Amino acid sequence: MLGIAGTMALLLSAVGLYGVIAYSVSQRTREIGIRIALGAQQNNVMRLILGEGMLVILIGLAIGLAGSLAVTRFLSSLLFGVTTTDPITFAAVAVLLAVVALAACYIPARRAMRVDPIVALRHE
Repeated sequence: MLGIAGTMALLLSAVGLYGVIAYSVSQRTREIGIRIALGAQQNNVMRLILGEGMLVILIGLAIGLAGSLAVTRFLSSLLFGVTTTDPITFAAVAVLLAVVALAACYIPARRAMRVDPIVALRHE
C-alpha cells in the first residue's frame, strides 16, 4: 500500500514539475526571439536555458533531499524491508526528477527556438 502511494506521489511530482518548468520556459518565448533576432546562436540560447534550468533543479534537489532525510526519522516506523535512508531509492528518485526537469526545460526551449523571431516579438 505504501509502495503504491509512493509511486503515485512520484508520478504526481514528476507531472507537476514538468508543468511548472515547461510553463516558465514557454513564458520566455519573447526573450528567446529577441536573442535570436539580435544574432545569438541557437546552441548558445539552448545552453543558457538549460543551464538556468539545471541551477533551479540542483537547488530543488538539494532542498528536497535534505527535507526527505529529515522526515525519514518520523516515517521510520512505517517502512518495512528498507532502511530509512536507502541510498538507492534516494538516488533513483533524484535522477528521475532531474531527467523530467531537464526534459521540461529542453522541449519548450526547442519549440520556442523554432518560432520566427518576428512572430515572437509580435507575441505580446
